[in-house]
Amino acid sequence: MKPPYNLTGEILKLVSEVSHKIGEVNASFLTKQSPELRKRNRIRTIHASLAVEGNTLSIDQVTALIENKRVLGPAKDIKEVSNAIEVYKQLNKFNPLNEKNFLSAHKILMQGLIKNAGKYRNSGAGILKGSQITHLAPPASNISFLMKNLFNYLKKSNELILIKSCVFHYETEFIHPFSDGNGRMGRLWQTLLLMQQYPVFEFLPFETLISKNQKRYYQALSTCDKLGESTAFIEFMLSVLNVSLDELLTERSGPISSSDRIHLFLSSGIKEFTRKNYMNYFKTISSATASRDLVFAVKENLVKKIGEKNKTIYTVK
Repeated sequence: MKPPYNLTGEILKLVSEVSHKIGEVNASFLTKQSPELRKRNRIRTIHASLAVEGNTLSIDQVTALIENKRVLGPAKDIKEVSNAIEVYKQLNKFNPLNEKNFLSAHKILMQGLIKNAGKYRNSGAGILKGSQITHLAPPASNISFLMKNLFNYLKKSNELILIKSCVFHYETEFIHPFSDGNGRMGRLWQTLLLMQQYPVFEFLPFETLISKNQKRYYQALSTCDKLGESTAFIEFMLSVLNVSLDELLTERSGPISSSDRIHLFLSSGIKEFTRKNYMNYFKTISSATASRDLVFAVKENLVKKIGEKNKTIYTVK
């Protein structure tokens, strides 16, 4: 059963803008950031995601923990950061469509913080704001069914991953499958889903914008709870991704060579493609630039050209 949401004009507009900017990022070779920039963005991701949950450690303290230095601070906050560092180290080992991997990631993230890390809750749960219950989660007896249904949606729906990742994030918050760690798991798994198709998201710290806009984040969740569907949250999260890509694009550093683009494209694992496929990957380059890149690839013996004109196919050597 597909989780309820509507494809609004705003969602379609944001999907178009985000897709275009991902093409710009690829064309600018920003997916191959320097190790120092990747490290900085990973630190920002961990700090921001935990700050949303009330962690008090500073950016400098998170940096120190990543560098295996001693840090003074609340033991619980230090443990949260240490666990997050470990789970992000293993990010590429998790299959985002696998429910067992989802549970394994939660176990690493919450080990030593709760008794049932890596297991779904077995009691009722709700979210309190002051003395008022703002969200009453589904009964524990329904969690297994709801999560299996959610993972089936990921596997079987032909919806764009930009939308599916937002839906999964919201539904994880709504179902509240764990006794603790639901918010950070929703954000972690959205990152994992996105990076399978768009590698740039592994080091794009969109959690920083969520942290800066916590009121809007929780307001979007609350609106969706009241309406019984995730449309407003999809719009919010796509706007966050959109602004995050804008910030990344300001870091671009000059023109990129044909060699850089070709090697990035081939690293995606593609075996056979056309010029149109190449231009769809780098959405901002001209047809002339694409042709020059492909001539370079053939000359360097990276690909083999088969056919002529609009029937040309390139195979990877």
